[in-house]
Amino acid sequence: MLAAGAPAARFSARVFRPTYRSFTSSSIRRISDNPIPANDPGSKTPPSPVSATNATPTSSQGSFDSALQESVEEGEKKRVMQAPNRATVWSRSQQERSKAMVGPRFEQTIMEEQPRPYAAIDLIHKQPVRWIKDRAVSCDGGGGPLGHPRIFINLDKPQICACTYCGVPYAKEANRKHIEALPFHSYPLEPTGDPAEVPFNQSNTGKPLEQR
Repeated sequence: MLAAGAPAARFSARVFRPTYRSFTSSSIRRISDNPIPANDPGSKTPPSPVSATNATPTSSQGSFDSALQESVEEGEKKRVMQAPNRATVWSRSQQERSKAMVGPRFEQTIMEEQPRPYAAIDLIHKQPVRWIKDRAVSCDGGGGPLGHPRIFINLDKPQICACTYCGVPYAKEANRKHIEALPFHSYPLEPTGDPAEVPFNQSNTGKPLEQR
């Protein structure tokens, strides 16, 4: 005859046996549209979307009535250049063009037809110095929708003083000889005829929504 407490002991041993199940992530690598996974320590450089298909003439409906075609070398050069007049980035917040223009979105794409604006940081240094006889000058970027708030620039120091908004350079006429004697100038001292130059008299006349 079994003891009174034996069945209860066997029952408790059978019932209160916890089971554990391990949860692990799948080893299958998922493919997404983003070629550069976030926080991936083993990330690899994505391949260039420019291929031999760029050299194959394609329909150019609505695009200058000519076939869309470019060589692989020219397409890759335009893809990695940050701007037509600048090869690399000029701000820490910018994304390199060679890293941004990757993935299926840019496959079989003529790079010549993609937006490629000129870098303003280089264009502004094409502007010649505006020589002023007074000790100070006001600059509003020409006024109008394309202008900026008016600021006043002191020209007492013998140096080129650029507007902190638009970058247009100014200097005092009395300091011309000293500035011309300097070994380096970040702006041309006289007009050079460059197409990027903005005429000195280009300003707003007060008409509504007038463009400079």
